[in-house]
Amino acid sequence: MDGSMDIYSSSFHQAHNKVSLLRRQPSSPVNSVSVIGFSLPRITSPSLAKCRRKRSSFGVVRACVAVEEKKRTAIIRIGTRGSPLALAQAYETRAKLQAKHPELTEDGAIHIEIIKTTGDKILSQPLADIGGKGLFTKEIDEALINGHIDIAVHSMKDVPTYLPEKTILPCNLVREDVRDAFICLTAASLAELPAGSVVGTASLRRKSQILHKYPSLAVEENFRGNVQTRLSKLQGGKVHATLLALAGLKRLSMTENVASVLSLDEMLPAVAQGAIGIACRTDDDKMASYLASLNHEETRLAVACERAFLETLDGSCRTPIAGYAAKDEEGNCFFRGLVASPDGTRVLETSRKGPYVFEDMVKMGKDAGQELLSLAGPGFFGN
Repeated sequence: MDGSMDIYSSSFHQAHNKVSLLRRQPSSPVNSVSVIGFSLPRITSPSLAKCRRKRSSFGVVRACVAVEEKKRTAIIRIGTRGSPLALAQAYETRAKLQAKHPELTEDGAIHIEIIKTTGDKILSQPLADIGGKGLFTKEIDEALINGHIDIAVHSMKDVPTYLPEKTILPCNLVREDVRDAFICLTAASLAELPAGSVVGTASLRRKSQILHKYPSLAVEENFRGNVQTRLSKLQGGKVHATLLALAGLKRLSMTENVASVLSLDEMLPAVAQGAIGIACRTDDDKMASYLASLNHEETRLAVACERAFLETLDGSCRTPIAGYAAKDEEGNCFFRGLVASPDGTRVLETSRKGPYVFEDMVKMGKDAGQELLSLAGPGFFGN
């Protein structure tokens, strides 16, 4: 079990009947999980009987002492969103930390804090309509800065090109497959969909590239939710097909749903797609050391190149932008970048090749962004 558990009630009897515990991942014996911003179902636990309740003069029953001590002794508190994919990424981070550092394998050494973000709370509108940056990271960053967590695990494609003050992002785990997967019950590819078929995606990047190559198709923009929710909507007939990041499906062991995988020529991925980033506070040398042991430098440099491209274009959820950097057979960096009009009528692309070195790759990303800005001209993005 996990987390501190204060139970408020007007009387001891009411409090006793309203005890609720935070859920536990059944397959994770050393897992400690608590939740910010979620209402969880009540469950029972054998450890509850061993807890000593303390009643204050205000009728407050304090938390189980054993649970409080577990959280207090946690060496690392990981902050994450609560979706199945976000949790899979947090568990992957935990497993890699434990593999590298034996002291983290002890019960309660790593605690996972689930934090609900703005993007999780507002599901009725397309992301492009909500606007702003950091929709899936802001509350997690605040928890990090305020000291409620020690490290923050993010999908890098959700991370704004700027980082909040007092934080650094020194670590990227090994990147997963960056391609998009085509999910459909009746066709094997986008090309096989009949005219008028509706493809569900909340991504303007995907929408613009779909409509550019397949103008006879329609796109449902407000197709949001976690992977399971979107698959359920597809199976319920709300759309004929959808696209999902193959990386997420692999991390969730759900690739059986894939009808086909789109090539990079057919669908260039989002900047940093498939990459996990882990942030800590600027002044936390201990956490920085832990993260340094996990960092995959090839991924970090590729993500830096792509994010330099995105930053130059000042990209947001209202801008269809795609970019991908990778090491070629000669050991050099090959970068491809794309910007498009939201309706897909105009798509501009460019590429760069150079040394697989941080400074050179950041310069390539920025230079590619400047080229596309110049080609696009004023008003291209409708801003």
